[in-house]
Amino acid sequence: MGDLLNAIWLGIVEGLTEFLPVSSTAHLLVTENLLGLNKEQWEAFTVVIQFGAVLAVAAVYWRKIWDVITGLFSGDLKARHFALAVIVAFLPSAVLGVLVIKFINAVLLDPVRAMPVIACTWIVGGFLILVFERIAPTPRYTDPDTLPLSKAFQIGLCQCLSLIPGVSRSGATILGGELLGVERKAAAAFTFYLALPTMLGASVFELYKKHAALTSAHLELIAVGFVVSFVVGYIVVKTFIAFIGRYGLKPFGWYRVAAGLALIAVLMLGRG
Repeated sequence: MGDLLNAIWLGIVEGLTEFLPVSSTAHLLVTENLLGLNKEQWEAFTVVIQFGAVLAVAAVYWRKIWDVITGLFSGDLKARHFALAVIVAFLPSAVLGVLVIKFINAVLLDPVRAMPVIACTWIVGGFLILVFERIAPTPRYTDPDTLPLSKAFQIGLCQCLSLIPGVSRSGATILGGELLGVERKAAAAFTFYLALPTMLGASVFELYKKHAALTSAHLELIAVGFVVSFVVGYIVVKTFIAFIGRYGLKPFGWYRVAAGLALIAVLMLGRG
């Protein structure tokens, strides 16, 4: 029963934080530490439940995905441009991720070493959100389907920052997009599109390396975590763009600062 509750809780954390500018990787690491979970035992589990979040994006945007796929075969120039823009944005983090994955897993994702890094990046990222929301230029691009390839590539470079625990993928790409002149809701929509190849590629790559850790005994827990992650992720994806259109990213900036300070307090108390 304890493992089942842990699976549910991790599924909620993954689905809730994967698409918010708060860093799902950081939240999963902190949650695992707080629950006292064994990293090796739950590492493959957290990789698999990311597929639930990927499926949530696909479920929300299935019509868009279908139109692009059919458009590619019918010669639709807009569909081809959109697909190329997503690929161009995906490549920087894919290439850099392959090059530095060993360092990230050994150092930045180490359960002990990662906690101070997460606390600092949460706080710094929170203040950057609060500042950048004020200084973002007037939007020049309002349609996520027709972003210039140069802008897509620059947003992809921003996504590379999310390789650092605590730096949110969605936060980096949305804020980066805003600073590049992309309207906030358009940047958020493009971020969701970009999430599909990014999350799918990362999950497949990590699962390939960790598949030996999966056993039939884990199947029930994985199924529960997967379903919970999908349901929560679906709700977040459906409501997030409308939320930031009304409130902006500032609530998440303040949350990051508060969470970072709380984590520092926990770390200091633990050492004391």
